[in-house]
Parts: sequence; C-alpha cells; structure tokens
Amino acid sequence: MEHGRIRRIETHEANRATDGGPCLKGLAYVERVYSPDRILYPLKRKPGTTQFDRISWDEAIGTIAGKLSELRTDPGPQSVLYYAASGTKGLMNSMGMRFWRLYGGCTTKYGDLCWPAGLEATRLTLGDNKHSAPWDIANAKLIVLWGKNAAETNIHQMKFIDQALDAGAVLVVIDPRRTESSERADLLIQPRPGTDGALALAVARRLIESGNIDEGFIAKHVLGFEAFASTVRKCTPEWAEGITDVPARYIESLAEYFGTIQPVTVSPGFGMQRFTNSGQTMRAMLALLAITGNIGVPGAGWVYANLQTQIFDEVRDPIADYPPEIPDGVVRVSISTARLGAEMLAQRDPPLRMAWVERGNPIPQNPDTNTVLEAFRSLDFRVVVDQFLTDTAREADIVLPAKTMFEQSDVIGAYWHAYIQLKQKAIEPPGEVKAESEIYKLLARKLGYAEAEVANLFPVTDEEVDAHLERALEPFPELTLDRLRKGPIPAPGQQEVAFSDFVFPTPSGRIELESAEAVERWGIGALPSYTEPVESVRRDQPGPGWYPLNMLTPNTKNRIHSQFGNLRMIRQFSDTPLVVMHPDDAAERGIADGDEGRVFNERGELRLAVQLDGGLKAGCVCLTNGWWISEGGAVNLLSAARETDIGYGAAFHDNRVQVEAVRGAE
Repeated sequence: MEHGRIRRIETHEANRATDGGPCLKGLAYVERVYSPDRILYPLKRKPGTTQFDRISWDEAIGTIAGKLSELRTDPGPQSVLYYAASGTKGLMNSMGMRFWRLYGGCTTKYGDLCWPAGLEATRLTLGDNKHSAPWDIANAKLIVLWGKNAAETNIHQMKFIDQALDAGAVLVVIDPRRTESSERADLLIQPRPGTDGALALAVARRLIESGNIDEGFIAKHVLGFEAFASTVRKCTPEWAEGITDVPARYIESLAEYFGTIQPVTVSPGFGMQRFTNSGQTMRAMLALLAITGNIGVPGAGWVYANLQTQIFDEVRDPIADYPPEIPDGVVRVSISTARLGAEMLAQRDPPLRMAWVERGNPIPQNPDTNTVLEAFRSLDFRVVVDQFLTDTAREADIVLPAKTMFEQSDVIGAYWHAYIQLKQKAIEPPGEVKAESEIYKLLARKLGYAEAEVANLFPVTDEEVDAHLERALEPFPELTLDRLRKGPIPAPGQQEVAFSDFVFPTPSGRIELESAEAVERWGIGALPSYTEPVESVRRDQPGPGWYPLNMLTPNTKNRIHSQFGNLRMIRQFSDTPLVVMHPDDAAERGIADGDEGRVFNERGELRLAVQLDGGLKAGCVCLTNGWWISEGGAVNLLSAARETDIGYGAAFHDNRVQVEAVRGAE
C-alpha cells in the first residue's frame, strides 16, 4: 500500500502453499481494481439499444424494488431466478439467499460447472473430499498429472513437484496436449479425450495380473476388490489401446510405474471430469490408488479437491449443490446448471420473468451459449452485479457495480490448501461501488421489511462486518479475527496427510470400489466401468453433419475462466483467441498456420486464427476457455448442454466440431 492505493500484491510468508510469489492473475489484481473499464456507478440500459446510462442508486434500487414487488404478487416470488456462481468466495459473499428468503423465495440452480463429477466420485469412494497438504507431494516418488497442466494452472503446486523431481521422483503426464508440464515428464500419454476410464481400468487389470497390489491394505481398507478384479479381467492393454489410441506398451509402462514405485500421488485436472462418462472415469482412477495402498501415507494420495476449510457449511460440497431431497416450498431448486438455457425457458408455474446474476458470467460460460442467451433475452427484467460489462452484464436492464476483494473484510477458505484466512479490507470502494450486503440492505428497506430484521441480516459498516465474522468464528476457538489478522491458520481438524487415520466416512467405513449409493443415487454401475462419451467418433459414421474433431477447451495461466482477460497485463500475453490444430488435420483441410478457420457444429460457430501444433493429439482441436462473445472466442457457442453421469456437473468437454478454411469474402 502507498498513500491509500494498492501498489502490488504479495503472498503471505505464513502460507506455505503460496510462498514464493503470486501468479500472473494475482499480480493483475492491481490493474483490476483500478481499471478504467471498471463499473463505478449503477447503469441502466437505454430502451431498444445496447447502450447504458449512469443512474443514481435511488433510481436503481427503486426500479428493481418496483419490479420485485410486482412479481411477488403475480406470478409469485419463484418467477425470479437467482444465479450466483463462484467469482468471489467468502462468508460476506453468501448474503444473497438471506435476501431471497426474506423476499418469499426464488428459483435457483443445482449442480455446478466446475468439478462435481470428480467431487462425487471421490465422496462415493473415499467418503470425503480432502487431500494432503500441497507440500506433501514433494514426498512422492511417482507423480501422475492426469489431465492437468500444473505448470500453467497451478504454479504453486509445480514448485513442490519440482522438489520431488529434484529428489528423483518420476513424473507422468496424461494429456492429449503437449504442455509446459509434459516437457518435464518421464512419460507422456495422450489418450483420445474422454477415454481415460478405459486407460485406468487397463492399468488396474495389469496391476492385479502382475501381483503389484497391496493385499494387506486391500483386506483391511477396501470394499469390493474381488468384484472389481473380476470386472477388469477383460480390460487388457490391447482392449484399451483400441479405445484410447494409446499403445499397449505405454499402458504397460504406466502400470509398471504404479506397481513398482512408492509412494504415488495422482493429481487430476478438472477438465477431464467434464464428460458424460467422467464420474465413472474418476472412480476408476481412484481404484488405482486403493489397490496399491497409496492412500493415507506421506507422498501418496489423490490431489483433487481439499474441502477441509468448509467448516462454516452445514452441508458440504458436493451434496450442497444437489437439489434438496425435500423441497422447502420457498426456494425452487429446479434448474440444472449444465442445462441452464433450456431449463430457464422450460420453467412453468410460474415461468421465469426476471433474473438476478452475481459472481458469475453465465451467458458465455455455461454450455450452449446461444440457448442461454435466448433464455436471458426472453425475460422481462435482468439485474447483474459485476465489476465489468461482461457478456451477461451487457444483456442486463440494470447493472450494479460490485466491490473487489480489497473493499470489504471477509473470512475465506480454499480448495487446495487448508488455511482459513482473513481477507482484510484495504481500501474504500471507488466511485459509488457498494458491497453486496449493502445492496441487499437497501433493497430490503425499499421493499418495506422491518428495519430490525434488515439490520441484523445484512452487515454493512466495518464494525458490523467484523461482528458478523466474529460470530461465525465462535464455534472455533482457534480462529479469531485478531489471530487471523496476523496470518493464515490451518482449519481446525485438518489432516496434513489426508486419511492418515484410515477413517473413511463411507457407508461401509472402507474405501468403496463397489458402491451401492452409486446405483441408488445415480443409476450407474456399482463398480467403475467404461462407456463411450456421448459425442464419440466411435458412435457414428462419417457423412453429412459429421463432426470428426474432439474439441478441447483448457484453461491457461492468463485467466480464471472469463475473468482477467480484459486487463492490459493479461492482453500482452494473450490478445487474440485461436484454434490450435495438429498439422495433419490442418493439411487434410487445406489450412495453413495463421489462416482463418471456421470452427463449427450444429450448435454454433467461431471464426478464429489457426495455430498449428504438432504436440497436440491428431483428431483434436484446442480453443482456450474464457474469451467473451464480444471478443469473438466464446467456446460455449459450440458446447452441448449435458450433465455428467454423476454429480450434476456440466459435460461441456464432450463435444465434436469440424474446421474448414475461410477463403476470401463470403
């Protein structure tokens, strides 16, 4: 800080996970706070245009309250969609549902875009979503980055991986792309997208066949091994080669690594569990650790999601994102996040008439963007709370300026390390920006709710916020604001080595390769198995309307989904959306490096500059996730609105496209 302004971002020395400096996005936060494009005042759309006028808070709140009053009477509170995503976390960013319950209800979504299939697969198998401390991976002797490019998307993890490699560990990268991470790998395996489950089952079969399993661990801690072993007997490396396009000898090498090197850490990425078959895929991968005894010991384990900081939640993820088993009658949880557009349009009794969006940008970021856009445009009224005029904000009738994380204190957790941290207020909100808690307080007052109730529900002043946070911390004597002001504190009860007590909170109390709940809740097999993705080239034959290329939409170090890409600091590294192709696929279509290509399927199209990369698996194209529609690169114009097999996740990596050269004027 200097003269009341943020000058630079640094990591806290007490946080072992991030010690060494922030990533590029962390550094870019200074520009994000002071960007000339930041929304500083309420905005109202000019009727019939895409232009906005600045208005007063009185006009904004009055207009919104008037619409809410009208809809509460007819057709009812559930005609309002409340859409909140994960753009900002923390206890103070969870005020929305307080308001909507006070209002009398709303309609909201279930499921999630990010990671539900993996969360549910982990919960079904291990009973809990937690993993060892980030630095424990330095103790591993075999590290498998499965569908993950940690060198770009988790640079702090890569620091600990490098420590392991310096100590002689082996690194395997499984990814259809050649990435910064794979450049350091001892073995790179490039499966056909969506076929990782077959690969894992073949490795399991080879481990069992060769006797490279931990029989003592299995006998004591694993349920369903005999049935699993019987199931995978047919899953030979040759069988998997025919599915994955991975040579059998590579599969055998991977199995040999798993069977002869201890301890083993598997760190899967989120992208690989965004297929229609990915819950079963993740269960198959978890089985490899279970049958080799690589759970509960230093240097071993499953590094997917670490929810040990979810101490403030009555119901933890992934269950928290599922529809309630008994509807409460007030909040209608009826819209699948994965099928947002179609299900918004389909709502009846009452139909949707209004949407309130905060902490998210659903139009370009949810599957099947064209239908999501249609659904939002079908509404009578839209309110968006955001820092910038995103694609979703541009469709709003009223846009309200949102704070950044530096403009209100909050207590936050994480999903990689297990620290609880105080996010201390550093600056006053610029312009007329207000915290969400104050926005809801103003709106509740305008709607005429009792002042005593409103004041209690929505803390606004610094003193009120501190008191609210202290109350939330009361059940945890280790955590006070005074202590948190000095630095991050490990969550109470957190395990530095996950499952080191070998307590697995599954129905059987053991690691469940065979899960009755998988059958009862999701209608899948009790055991991990493999099925082809819905949009598989193996499911149909070439002909009219055939789309032969698998579309990959990875994240990069430059963005968090659709955030940060509008900043100059980021633009200097990534200023144009591209489609990356293998040279053989491009040559087959008469496309050269730098040409304009039309990427399309029955859902939409994009026109992008083509970049050739011989490290990309042939039969795939790669488009970076996060570009806005207004930037010409919104990948979800091409994605399908489907759910994953478990967890109500979005299977928006399960897509095929075609690419053709764009020749001259059309």
